Amino acid sequence: MERWATFDCYGTLIDWNEGIRQELERLFGVAQAPRLLERYHELEPVVEEESYRSYRDVLTLTLARIAAEEGVGLAADERAALAQSLPSWEPFPEVRAALAEARRRGWRLGILSNTDRDFLEASMRRLGVHFDLTIVAQDVRSYKPGHAHWQRFFEETGAGGDRHVHVGASLFHDIAPANELGLRSIWINRLGEQATAPPARELRDLSPLSEALDELAPT
Repeated sequence: MERWATFDCYGTLIDWNEGIRQELERLFGVAQAPRLLERYHELEPVVEEESYRSYRDVLTLTLARIAAEEGVGLAADERAALAQSLPSWEPFPEVRAALAEARRRGWRLGILSNTDRDFLEASMRRLGVHFDLTIVAQDVRSYKPGHAHWQRFFEETGAGGDRHVHVGASLFHDIAPANELGLRSIWINRLGEQATAPPARELRDLSPLSEALDELAPT
């Protein structure tokens, strides 16, 4: 039976904090960027929960709300700064090799991402690894931590829960809903956070990914 590893993309495979931080630094200054990055992560889920919007619009609206809170007027060509920069955001350094090793060991790879199709396709070109299935918010008109991504995944693959592991860096968007669905998960804790939704495994980065996957779903 096939073994599936599904991944969040931004924050897990792609360094979205660095991508967002660079734009905040450019727009609001170096000193303000760390504080505004935290504020961005508070505001984005609020925007996503209000009603379904494309991720391009989520990025743009969240940035606009930060600018309004800061009393900063953004020029017309700056309002979409995050959306314009996203295709250039880079993978974490160990990701490509870790994904390639998982595929070598027979794992099928999927992405369940809170994004638009064109954004994910640009990021997948940077990852340089083949994925067997990708599901984005645009497909299901819903954002994680909602369960629609996983529901679509199981509908399309017929995968069994005992042969599926979900991998994510966000306790809120990925680990908590995986727990609610009774799925095994691997938390990529790059920031040294404290777990509020315990995963099956916790890793500092993806370097030991394949070993952890094989422990959770042996061949």
